[in-house]
Amino acid sequence: MRILVTGGAGFIGSALVRHLVLDQGYDVLNVDALTYAGNLASLSMVEALPNYRFLKANICDGAAMTQAVAEFAPDRIMHLAAESHVDRSITGAADFVQTNVIGTFALLEAARTYWSGLDAAGRAAFRFLHVSTDEVYGSLGDEGLFEETTPYDPSSPYSASKAASDQLAKAWHRTYGMPIVVSNCSNNYGPFHFPEKLIPLTILNALAGQRLPVYGKGENVRDWLYVEDHARALDLIAERGRVGETYNVGGRNERRNIDVVRRICQALDRLSPGNQPREELIEFVTDRPGHDARYAIDATKLETELGWRAQEDFDSGIEKTVQWYLDNRWWWQPLRDAYDGQRLGLDAGAKTA
Repeated sequence: MRILVTGGAGFIGSALVRHLVLDQGYDVLNVDALTYAGNLASLSMVEALPNYRFLKANICDGAAMTQAVAEFAPDRIMHLAAESHVDRSITGAADFVQTNVIGTFALLEAARTYWSGLDAAGRAAFRFLHVSTDEVYGSLGDEGLFEETTPYDPSSPYSASKAASDQLAKAWHRTYGMPIVVSNCSNNYGPFHFPEKLIPLTILNALAGQRLPVYGKGENVRDWLYVEDHARALDLIAERGRVGETYNVGGRNERRNIDVVRRICQALDRLSPGNQPREELIEFVTDRPGHDARYAIDATKLETELGWRAQEDFDSGIEKTVQWYLDNRWWWQPLRDAYDGQRLGLDAGAKTA
């Protein structure tokens, strides 16, 4: 099995590459532009293996994508490359439109050129998995879950750009007959997570004795998914998912943001005691503009059709995650030196509020 993964040096992408290379033994080409969130150190355990190779290239470069796909001749393309941080999208939406929309278009066209040149058996066996987010669905109230049929209602430039890329992928299936499958996942967490997102930022700030910023009152709810569970799901969807279908991937672990932060503090106080209870570092700050109230995924379709189950609940996953950061300063300290957790996206939102 030969699989081309885009964005394989990112958080979810690197987890997927490690799974495909180490657990499955597949031949993998990782195509990544190595923007600020791409980190080849996350792949140090596979970099010397004969079934792994890396290509530094931008998915927006159509010629480079056409050449990469043609030369590697993959059985599957798993497309994860994206700009993904909501706060950054508020102040720099252009990068999100360029990468998530234009880049997805360029990759789809490269894949279509390759796929069209295959024989009938090759065309039937080929798969293109487009990996997306639950944020395209907008915000839930206190009740209900996002299903695959939930109408799109994106709130941020990030989620709008991902919604657009989802629709491109679906259109390329309907118009050209390409064997495309789409997945939408809930919030991921786990090892090798760039420290701008809530969980790694909280862990590293708490270890440093710095304030733990919580947006608004901390009542926004997210459904948390351990990244290695997600990687297994993506592999399964690419292998057995029905062409033209969408599969939602969620951990069934809803938590308020404030409860997530408190749970991390409790774990750190036990595993690495400090001079004060870490909860004393919590500070409520101005909310994010357009902050969705609640996300929650209904993963029934994935569970019943393909037999997937999350192996980690939130308590077991957060324990593993906190311990991993305690044990792997070598990985996160260089990132922390370059990015100290400063707030992004607030000024532009305040001006337009």
